[in-house]
Amino acid sequence: MGSENKIILWEQLEAWREEVRARGQKLVVTNGCFDILHTGHVVYLENARTEADLLLVGVDSDASVRSLKGPSRPVNGQEDRARLVAALEAVSAVCIFEGIGALGFLRRVKPDVYVKGGDYKLETLLAEEREFLQESNTRIVFSPMVAGKSTTGLIKKFFTAPTEQKEE
Repeated sequence: MGSENKIILWEQLEAWREEVRARGQKLVVTNGCFDILHTGHVVYLENARTEADLLLVGVDSDASVRSLKGPSRPVNGQEDRARLVAALEAVSAVCIFEGIGALGFLRRVKPDVYVKGGDYKLETLLAEEREFLQESNTRIVFSPMVAGKSTTGLIKKFFTAPTEQKEE
């Protein structure tokens, strides 16, 4: 299956989720910006995938990323970010979602398992998201971070790295 076939439109998400449920498959969900895909993302998504039959990744819209990370972000547009994430073997499906926080996305998909990075704790999840997940009996998992791997770190490295000039 090509990566473009793994991208689910927001309007199709509930029907896709019902099909997953009808097949008796468990769904693990995670979400994020995934602005510049790196090893930390890959390991994180591979770990998340081990928690259930299918992995659905919610990708923050461009407007959401700007609100979260500032006016210079995202580096890559939402369609490109979704396509790159969808190309990963561990990922079953991807959906771009709007808004700050994932509550609307989580309400729509009603995951069996929700995975967040190890930089989060139960107490640091948005209160509304935590309450919804707990009320819906969603298992919450915190995946360890890969040390030294972050989009912000890559951007800083890119802009602070000395430039090498080659003589022609």
